[in-house]
Amino acid sequence: MGKRIVVLASGAGSNAQAVLDRPDLNVVAVVADVPGAGVLARAEAAGVESVCVDRGGYADRPTWEAALIGAVDARRPDLVVLAGFMRILSGDFVRRWPTLNVHPSLLPAFPGAHAVEDALAHGVKVTGVTVHFVVEEVDAGPIVAQEALDVHPDDTPETLHERMKAVEHRLLPDAIALFCADRLLVTGRHVRITT
Repeated sequence: MGKRIVVLASGAGSNAQAVLDRPDLNVVAVVADVPGAGVLARAEAAGVESVCVDRGGYADRPTWEAALIGAVDARRPDLVVLAGFMRILSGDFVRRWPTLNVHPSLLPAFPGAHAVEDALAHGVKVTGVTVHFVVEEVDAGPIVAQEALDVHPDDTPETLHERMKAVEHRLLPDAIALFCADRLLVTGRHVRITT
């Protein structure tokens, strides 16, 4: 069946859907941190196990993350994918499994949770989408793929992010497929795609 993938998401799950829709990717579970998140229904509709590790159900962050690690570990992933997962993971988590994230900017520009708004506030003419490996520092891991996108003069955060989603929905599954085919060679900060 190929490498085992666990997808982590917090919201509606459009990026997770793009991954679930790829028949060459073996998603074994979708894990959310928000009860009732749309991504859980998407997983169920795709016949994929859905799990919620509700941050609100734990006394503190370390206890919650220990439960999250347990839930992910039980699915024996070869790869973890962050598809709109809105929590920062500790080094303890990210050192356990290779983890890919999709981010709405051309990193290292505009890291963090407000990348689209930050790009517009800065007045950039071009932004884009990055898929990168996750490391302990936020949005700082080795870059697998990037694609640029023009910023229109009348863009709002909503219109710009809507155009970005089309790129995210293509770039993220493609990067996962390269990982699953053992075609990503990571040397320090550099990722080379092998043939």
